Amino acid sequence: MIRLDSISKQNGQRLVFVEASAALQRGEKTGLVGPNGAGKTTLFRMITGEEPPDEGQVLVDRGTTIGFFSQDVGEMAGRSAVAEVMDGAGDVSTVAAELASLEAALADPDRADELDSILERFGEVQARFETLGGYALEGRAREVLAGLGFSQAMMDGDVGTLSGGWKMRVALARILLMRPDVMLLDEPSNHLDLESLIWLEQFLAGYDGALLLTSHDREFMNRVVNRILEIDGGTLTAYAGDYAFYEQQRALAEKQQQAQFERQQAMLAKEIAFIERFKARASHAAQVQSRVKKLEKIDRVEPPKRRQTVTFDFPPAPRSGDDVANLRGVHKRYGDRVIYDGLDLLVRRRERCAVLGVNGAGKSTLLRLVAGATRPDAGTVTLGGSVKLGYFAQHAMELLDGERTVFETLEAEFPRASQGSLRALAGCFGFSGDEVEKRCRVLSGGEKARLVMALMLYDPPNFLVLDEPTNHLDMATKEMLIGALAGYEGTMLFVSHDRHFLAALSNRVLELTPEGVHQYGGGYTEYVARTGQEAPGLHA
Repeated sequence: MIRLDSISKQNGQRLVFVEASAALQRGEKTGLVGPNGAGKTTLFRMITGEEPPDEGQVLVDRGTTIGFFSQDVGEMAGRSAVAEVMDGAGDVSTVAAELASLEAALADPDRADELDSILERFGEVQARFETLGGYALEGRAREVLAGLGFSQAMMDGDVGTLSGGWKMRVALARILLMRPDVMLLDEPSNHLDLESLIWLEQFLAGYDGALLLTSHDREFMNRVVNRILEIDGGTLTAYAGDYAFYEQQRALAEKQQQAQFERQQAMLAKEIAFIERFKARASHAAQVQSRVKKLEKIDRVEPPKRRQTVTFDFPPAPRSGDDVANLRGVHKRYGDRVIYDGLDLLVRRRERCAVLGVNGAGKSTLLRLVAGATRPDAGTVTLGGSVKLGYFAQHAMELLDGERTVFETLEAEFPRASQGSLRALAGCFGFSGDEVEKRCRVLSGGEKARLVMALMLYDPPNFLVLDEPTNHLDMATKEMLIGALAGYEGTMLFVSHDRHFLAALSNRVLELTPEGVHQYGGGYTEYVARTGQEAPGLHA
């Protein structure tokens, strides 16, 4: 359906693609992977025609429809979420617009003399609208929005009042409703909760077009894709299988390349030693010349590229008392909506509590109550003795001083720390070299999240309260964070939609329900085994 034929692309001084080739076929669900800045967004833009390659061709089969979801959703306001989604449904939305204008023309007395031709055209357009499933369109739009977590009120309300994250879901719903021949999805899992993510997996399982997606969610990628396309060093390499299989194949290929490189280096050293030893002897001149020519013709094996991996080790946190957080008879409501009605909960030292619950169950509210960011309407929230709390919330990223650089931000927070230790900290969280001189106002969402995390973890608290800490983080940073938190000896209370993160770090699950909190000993993996569901209300 789409073929990339020897494409080359340069952005400024940087070579992004060098004579790279690949193809997308119907039914293939492809995960696009590569280090940050490798050219994933550039590839999407070339396929959609927004950016041409410098050399080579992007060939799209005639009549192929392409739907592209990106993080840049543009302006949305003035109509309902349902109308916004239906407007992006491809041909059917164009036909719907013509049908509406013909209906208006039929009711216009000034056009009475055109009645016959308008009626004829109306019949044609109506038949086309019916063929395209237009009359079922609104129902399908609502179904998709419901799957992505929208209530009826949100579907019918002005889309302009929604937050950026919910507008992202509207933009995603447009592409899903359109069901194009080729779907390009750039980080569709970023702003979704666990329930919506699982619904999206099921939706994409039933999609029969060609799919190309990027995602920092390992579990999502494993369940959706059947092929990986890797961008590395300007080339495109395809691997059959899911992300886990790709990782195994890549590791195996690197091991083989390293062995090949070492064998060749040993052979070269032997040949060079012979040449050096005998080059001055006339009796060996022919042999020396023969070996010099042989060396000139050899194709040199490159060592495998070393992926930059970062690790972060927690300094030990001071020990807290055994009772870390105690909620007694907590009531909380927002307007008419009751979130908690007499909640009792005790979090004990070294527990790692994953908080689950359907949309609106009060997951973030619970974390805000515990962190002291909001007060209960009635009841008490008390922290135990010697508890030092660290709270990561999405709004913390908005509190960074835009004019300060990354390094100045760290320095202001830890004035007594050495420059070397702060640079090491910045490096652990993905800010190496000159990146520490970036001003906070130009940082991406992921970079801001990493900086806030670094600020929180340098002098670690013994009680971490984390609200979606993995949002915006790439896979490498997530792995670093999981590795660091696995060795953390304090207490955790966290909300996450990343199942890999949930399974790796939780040892207790709190499921928020209208009847109260259901508590499960053991972590997320045990919760899934015991309940038969990956998220409240959704069966595995």
